[in-house]
Amino acid sequence: MNTKKLVAICVVFLCIAVIPAIAQENNTTANGNETNITATPTATATATTEPTVVPNATATAEPAPTEAKFRTGPTVTLRPVNDVIDKSQDGLVELYMYNPTVNDVTLTADVQVSVPSGIHVYGTGFGSGGAAGTVAGTFTVPPGATRTININIKAERTGPYTVHFTGLYWPGDDKDAFQQVSLTHPLTVNEPSSNPTNSKPTGGAGDSGETGDSGETGTDEANELPIPSGILSVIAIVVAFSALMIRKD
Repeated sequence: MNTKKLVAICVVFLCIAVIPAIAQENNTTANGNETNITATPTATATATTEPTVVPNATATAEPAPTEAKFRTGPTVTLRPVNDVIDKSQDGLVELYMYNPTVNDVTLTADVQVSVPSGIHVYGTGFGSGGAAGTVAGTFTVPPGATRTININIKAERTGPYTVHFTGLYWPGDDKDAFQQVSLTHPLTVNEPSSNPTNSKPTGGAGDSGETGDSGETGTDEANELPIPSGILSVIAIVVAFSALMIRKD
């Protein structure tokens, strides 16, 4: 009885496998007996016209010049640091400038310092005056950079003094878009400077140079060279090899 059931199951599976093949063959035969009717196209007379010759004249418009402007305003500030002058220290004012990265134009700043008689001003880009007058300096800051100009002030005589700082800054070469900055800084001279005509800062307080992240500097900085990574790798290999040899011994 079990053998008959097995044979019956095999026959059923065989029929299931053969039926799709028979159906596909009948479909192919039916498609082969169909009559293909092809429509014959009707000839149509088309009138031909001669092409019109158009002169190939191309006018190239010159691009309009881009206006130099700041996307966001830069920072230009004058910050008093020291307002007392004696033999051991100078007066000190910092000129700080920052041009944000989003700007595509260079920041240009023109700063003037009005000094009374007997006052000397020193700083990168500035002149010095022993008589009443004005000294000035022009500075540029590219986008994404900062600059700090240290302005050292020396005096020949004791007494109270007032120094006036005024400045203009503008984007690129567009001087018509200038902005103003100003500062009035009182000074107290307790003792005349030890050497008023020497531009070197007294006592090392303040620097007549400049600092910034634009790669420019007005003073010598200590060169601290990091250990190259290649040397560190060699040291690590030597230490590992030595430890392995000690373990073998």
